[in-house]
Amino acid sequence: MDLVVQSTQGETMGTTWSVRAVLPVELSLQTWHDGIQAALDLVDGQMSTYKPQSDLSRFNSAPAGTWHVLPTECFHVVKHALSVARDSGGAYDPTVGPLVNLWGFGPDASRYEPPSSEAMAAASERVGWWKLRLDEATHSLYQPGGIYLDLSSVAKGYSVDLVGQYLDGLGMGAWLVEVGGELKGKGTKPDRSSWRIGVERPGAARGAVEHADQLSQVLTLSGRAIATSGDYRRHFTADDVRYSHHIDPRTGRPVAHKVASVSVLASDAMHADPIGTLMTVLGPEQGLPWASERGLAVMFILHGANGLEERLSPAFAAALAS
Repeated sequence: MDLVVQSTQGETMGTTWSVRAVLPVELSLQTWHDGIQAALDLVDGQMSTYKPQSDLSRFNSAPAGTWHVLPTECFHVVKHALSVARDSGGAYDPTVGPLVNLWGFGPDASRYEPPSSEAMAAASERVGWWKLRLDEATHSLYQPGGIYLDLSSVAKGYSVDLVGQYLDGLGMGAWLVEVGGELKGKGTKPDRSSWRIGVERPGAARGAVEHADQLSQVLTLSGRAIATSGDYRRHFTADDVRYSHHIDPRTGRPVAHKVASVSVLASDAMHADPIGTLMTVLGPEQGLPWASERGLAVMFILHGANGLEERLSPAFAAALAS
């Protein structure tokens, strides 16, 4: 039986997705395109802040003092996001949505100048992961009033994992799933080589792995996931100051570090995705020790005096060496 790498693609969550998988030559991955799209639509329908009828949007607009039963998938993602918030002391906070929106990086209109300190103070009053309560038995989430959850830093990663689970359920043993730049791979190609991906250099045009001048590192992804967060796609400049879409929930302002991008390797994309956001908020001086203590594989690309510079955690360096 001849095996070949086949591919299919589509759109979801305001971005694109693609899947490559090893299949017998007589079968087409397009056959399962609708099943892949359905898994992605499920995540978008539950966790989008752009869809007024999503489970997350309905929670965000709910009155104070109410409990809301969430679908299993959404509850799982919220629970994980809150665990990262707790472990990071609030440097990562999925309730940062009011500040993200205020700075023009959410569903609300874009802006081209910083908000007033009064507006930032009012939005910050609505931020605080510790205000939320979960009921494991009923998969319910408590709305204390004014809390606006934003799962954009974790939902894409979870959707990658969900598509991988769907492909596993079909008996596919080798695949590479990508959603909006977050990736996870499993197995090997017919020639027994691993899935290879390139970490994009900030500011470079998006290119394939062979365009080495546009890539910082090339990695194999068989059995692991990678998520990359960067300041180079969403930002605005006012009075010669550049404002990134990464908001520090502790200050209410975009991060001021010289971080161009952060890439995180993990066993699954849901765990990699929010760590990239957290590392961008912490910056390399705090972020690398935090990641190293937990054995996390993290690579910072920084704006240095002489161009872009890399700083790696020991686990990321070991992953490259392997």
